[in-house]
Amino acid sequence: MDADDMGADSMGADDTDQPPIPVSFPVEAENRPVKRRAVFSASVAQAESRHAHHARADASAGRRRRRLHDDSLKLIDDLTNRPMDPLFSDSRLDQRPRSRISIWLTKALVFVMCIAVGFYGFLFIERLHSDPRKIVRQSLASELRETTSRANTLTNQVNQLRTQVTEQSKKVGATTTDPTSLNDEMLNGIVTVTGPGVTLTLADPMAAGSDGASNPREGSGSQIRVVTDADLRLLVRLLWQAGAEAVAINGNRLGVQTSVRKAGSNILVGVTPVTSPYHISAIGDSSALASAVSKSTQKALYDSFAQAGIYPQVSRENSITLEAAASGELTYARKDE
Repeated sequence: MDADDMGADSMGADDTDQPPIPVSFPVEAENRPVKRRAVFSASVAQAESRHAHHARADASAGRRRRRLHDDSLKLIDDLTNRPMDPLFSDSRLDQRPRSRISIWLTKALVFVMCIAVGFYGFLFIERLHSDPRKIVRQSLASELRETTSRANTLTNQVNQLRTQVTEQSKKVGATTTDPTSLNDEMLNGIVTVTGPGVTLTLADPMAAGSDGASNPREGSGSQIRVVTDADLRLLVRLLWQAGAEAVAINGNRLGVQTSVRKAGSNILVGVTPVTSPYHISAIGDSSALASAVSKSTQKALYDSFAQAGIYPQVSRENSITLEAAASGELTYARKDE
């Protein structure tokens, strides 16, 4: 037993017959220390300071006063005494037994949801791996075919109407046909003509269109030599120089207002796009025309074609029919009197 315990015991023995001495400076219950000195003593738990000075008591009270609104202490208290979230605790209160029907219905619902999510995920991934340009290209190709077909139909109608006008003019006018006018019309390509000649066929190399979906004229990393509008113009010029009287490319007659040019990735004959293979038909002396565009005569041209995988083919024809060329209406030109 220490000195304090001895003093407390002697005090208690002497004060049995005397009234208790009042506490000199009472301490409130909330400010009492949690751990006392000499907690192993049984009597010290009731010992109070009865002779402390006011100044000293005030200082000790200030030191022992606890901060009741300290957020850090509240956090430590929550982590120590209440580690489980209140919502989680509430969820554990529902321990009602579930029927087998509800359990199997829940499993079936989850299974169906998993199948639906997997199916739509598969469709989404397939859409990401698809090439949107292929769909656009197919749509444009379909529109181009429809427009070309409509233009060909209108061209045929114009030729038929022009033929009817010519026939009516012949009936109204002189009974004999003017050979000069007929020759001019044939040379200008405004009437249908028939005669012997040659057909020159050439196509783009197989590597240019092997995929079947992409246009070989589109810009790509590998440059592939294909038939260009300049090649077609060169061959047509050679045929004209050899004495051709009428020339057509893929059935499109070349007239006085017809051009062979490149527009974007397409080759246009007038306003009609043409694609590989290209068939150049010419009416005239078949021997002279075939010799003008033969390999023996145009060796350098054929060698450049062979390096790119282009091999022109020339065939002689006994009879070739070429439709009239589409010609525009004259607006400013007038006959000189």
